[in-house]
Amino acid sequence: MSPLKNILLVENDARDIELNLNALEEFNLANRVVVARDGVEALDYLYRRGPFATHPPGKPIVILLDLNMPKMNGIEMLTLLKSDESMRTIPVVILTSSREPKDLQECYALGINAYVVKPIHFEEFTKMARHTGLFWALYNEPPPDCTDDSAGL
Repeated sequence: MSPLKNILLVENDARDIELNLNALEEFNLANRVVVARDGVEALDYLYRRGPFATHPPGKPIVILLDLNMPKMNGIEMLTLLKSDESMRTIPVVILTSSREPKDLQECYALGINAYVVKPIHFEEFTKMARHTGLFWALYNEPPPDCTDDSAGL
C-alpha cells in the first residue's frame, strides 16, 4: 500500500466541502485534503502560484473535481490540466450533480479516471465521499510522479 498523500478537492459549495471533509475525517484523510474553490485556485495550487507560491513541491494523489464552479469550471480546468504533459497523469475523479451525457462524454474524452454523481441524501453523500477518498488515498497505486514524499501540507 502506498503512503498517504494529499487529495485536492476542487469544490465551491461549502456544504459539499464540509460533507467531503467529514466523511474523510473518520479515516484520518481529511488532514490530507487541500480545498480549492474553483478551477483557477486549483491550478494555482498545482503550479505553485499566487497564495501557493511557497507551497512545497509535489502533486496530489487524486483530484476530486466538481464541474459547476465560478471563474473556471471543471471542464475548463480539466482541459488545461490534461493538456500539460507534467500534469496529465494525476488521477481525476469528477464529483458532480450533472447527469448530462454531454458532460460525461467530454470528461472521459479528456482523460478522467471516474465520474461520480453526487447523491442528494446526506448519508449517501457521506458514504460516497468516504469510499472515493479511501480508494484513491489508500488502495490505488498512483503514477510515479505523484509519490514524492515532499508533497505534504
